[in-house]
Amino acid sequence: MTTNTTPATQVERHACPKCDAPAGSPCRTGTGKVAASYHTGRFALVPALKAELTVKTPADRNPGKPWSAGAPVPEAIEPAPGAAIRIGYARCSTVGQELQSQLDMLASASCTRVFSEKISTRVKERPELDKALALARDIKAAAPHQPVILTVVEMKRLARSAAELMSLSSALQADGIQLELLSGPLQGVYDPNGAGAIVFAVLAVSAEVEREGIREKTLEGLEAAARKGNHGGRPTVVDADKLAIARARHAKGESVTAIAKALGVSRATLYRHIGETA
Repeated sequence: MTTNTTPATQVERHACPKCDAPAGSPCRTGTGKVAASYHTGRFALVPALKAELTVKTPADRNPGKPWSAGAPVPEAIEPAPGAAIRIGYARCSTVGQELQSQLDMLASASCTRVFSEKISTRVKERPELDKALALARDIKAAAPHQPVILTVVEMKRLARSAAELMSLSSALQADGIQLELLSGPLQGVYDPNGAGAIVFAVLAVSAEVEREGIREKTLEGLEAAARKGNHGGRPTVVDADKLAIARARHAKGESVTAIAKALGVSRATLYRHIGETA
């Protein structure tokens, strides 16, 4: 029998789903002979060998010779998963916004590692989110039976649109990574497999509907304020008095550069206002 460290021995700890070779025996061909290579479905059951293209039958197993069952061995027992590993991600859109409240909630959720950044979701590439996902994938690849959870305070920290959220959920599903929301109506941990995939879709759509609702209310508020004569935006830096002085000095032939410096505004701003009243 081969040693316990060889791929062949690891494969033989499992029964073959294709040729029904029991645990402890090599695979067999359709004519009942020992196969030269183990069947893919069998060595794929070994996490360390999932990326292999082939696992050869050892020479002492007599490939090509009539097959006979080997000595029975206990089938592989799936390792018991340990405690879930949480990878936290926090984000806010602008430098002026604070992240500490999110970081505090992620710390309370026992996140092993937290990634944070101040960047708008309008930016497609978010380096810290990419790092969080990469770490989660690395842990999952090293320990396939270990639950790995991406934890965020709320869904809108991940994406702006349903399409983007669904794309992310598909990636999490492919990697076997769970998602945890610490606040909101769908607070909890969601496995992206089975019924969890439906929850992901609901989360994505609800997040976009909520965002569109906020946008609509904001626009309605601005329109209502405009009807009352209140217009949003930054106050002008060139009021009526400054504009009158600028026009008078400009009419006397003084340069725009000198006028702008005297009034404490930029040349571009002064040019724009003089042009608007010309």
